[in-house]
Amino acid sequence: MKLENERLCIEIVERGAEAVRIYDKKKNQEILWDGKPEFWKRHSPILFPNVGKTWNNTVLFNGIQYPSYQHGFARDNDFLCVKSDKTEAVWLLRSSDETKEVYPFDFELYITYTLEKNRLHVKWKVKNHSEETMYFTIGGHPAFWCAQDAESRNECFLKFPGKESLEYIGVDLSTGTALPETKKTLFLKEGFCKITDKLFELDTMIFDGGQIEEAWLCHKDGTPFAGVVCKGFPNFGIWSVKGSPFVCLEPWAGRCDDKGFDEDISQKPGINQVEAGEIFQKEYTIVVG
Repeated sequence: MKLENERLCIEIVERGAEAVRIYDKKKNQEILWDGKPEFWKRHSPILFPNVGKTWNNTVLFNGIQYPSYQHGFARDNDFLCVKSDKTEAVWLLRSSDETKEVYPFDFELYITYTLEKNRLHVKWKVKNHSEETMYFTIGGHPAFWCAQDAESRNECFLKFPGKESLEYIGVDLSTGTALPETKKTLFLKEGFCKITDKLFELDTMIFDGGQIEEAWLCHKDGTPFAGVVCKGFPNFGIWSVKGSPFVCLEPWAGRCDDKGFDEDISQKPGINQVEAGEIFQKEYTIVVG
């Protein structure tokens, strides 16, 4: 499926309701990573009902332990397109007998893409059709080219407008869970930070506490290439693969477990909870520079 206006062309597939292409017609430039499997086979998956990994790849709910998979199952399920026109598409995933084997809730997950000038708005809506409180984390994972033409990734910059520094933690590489004790400070110069391999030595940079409401990838001369605006998001991840030409800017509502977390999912810090019959909504925007 395509969304298109004078500036951008967007392609979305039913598997995961994933945006697989953002093309800037004005600059004749691909914005979204093309999914070459030697680095990473995905483009911009939706992470649900968990962001990242859970401890021991399990989730405990009401005394029952369920298997859990990195970033959840939404990205690997086919969504139904329930509405579309030239600039907007709405996709739906419903719970099923298969999803209940790993996640015991009745739900509907809607993903809405709305194209406006040089912006792609991405809205999530989760409806709880269970008779009990529903718990989950949800996140975006868009990967952007940041090495175009003669540039390399490590010549480019991250930019966080208005920020002088940010605090982040890393990931335990053996379990994929967070290490709060690895807290580091990312010092910025006029909001800029040079991209280096060292930034990703603990896999993903995890920013908690709602620190990031806007993040950009910029060319080596400092001009903006692509950014994410995500006001009101409690967590944010930045990830890349060594030697690759892309960086992921990831707005999250909740994140992976801390290392060693083995309590009921209702006790997880930052977990989203939706009461029976209620709705959760969140929206972020991809902006092309």
